[in-house]
Amino acid sequence: MKTTLLAIWEYRDMVISLVKRTLRGRYKGSVLGFFWTFLEPLLQLLVYTVLFSVIIDQKIDKYYLFLFVALIPWMFFSASVSGGAKCISNQANLVTKLYFPREVLPIAHVSAAFINMLLSFLVVFAVVLIARVPIHPLGLLELPVIMLVEYALALGITMIVSACTVYFRDLEYIMGVVTMLWQFLTPIMYNISAVPQEYMSLYMLNPMTPVILLYRDILYYGRAPSLASLLPCALWGAAFLLIGFFVFGRLQKGFAEEL
Repeated sequence: MKTTLLAIWEYRDMVISLVKRTLRGRYKGSVLGFFWTFLEPLLQLLVYTVLFSVIIDQKIDKYYLFLFVALIPWMFFSASVSGGAKCISNQANLVTKLYFPREVLPIAHVSAAFINMLLSFLVVFAVVLIARVPIHPLGLLELPVIMLVEYALALGITMIVSACTVYFRDLEYIMGVVTMLWQFLTPIMYNISAVPQEYMSLYMLNPMTPVILLYRDILYYGRAPSLASLLPCALWGAAFLLIGFFVFGRLQKGFAEEL
């Protein structure tokens, strides 16, 4: 593990280069270009708000904010996992012709999505200010920690999925369905109180549930999460990151032959 991390650090310039290329190429050729970073979440917010506060009334105060502070982190996670499934297979030429730590590819992919989320949070903070949510100072300090925990969680899962997709290409399409189902099993568009109590223990096994609840605590309810609520998220993030590196390290030996 230590050797792998040192190798990745030595190739940090490659990570930075791939992140820049991904961010530049994301909206290349579109008329609005970079502005889609802000427009895409706003349009999704509009659609979901109309659906779940007008057509299907959730009876939640300031539903647009309730939804938005959870939707942006989910979009990062979904883009990392579903899009990251093919981040190795899409770079077949690099993998088969050049030597570099293969972990660079999922790291660059997730990092680009993470930067995109950070930029989208400019809109989130603007909406929070408009809604006049009194954010707790301690909660604001905890927010970067929650973001890093989600980054670790997304990276770990992306490493597993991207490595497995090299051997089982159908996984790329399966993950699109999985993330769609995963979204509805996460309290993004509804309050967690709507989940029947008998299923709550099973529901909390979803690693994204405590993450979303923490974002909502800080940015919607304006309170600072306790250490007890931060701990499960940190454990999920660390566990998936370690498993991701382990699985990726085992499977990457056959990448060149499979691609």
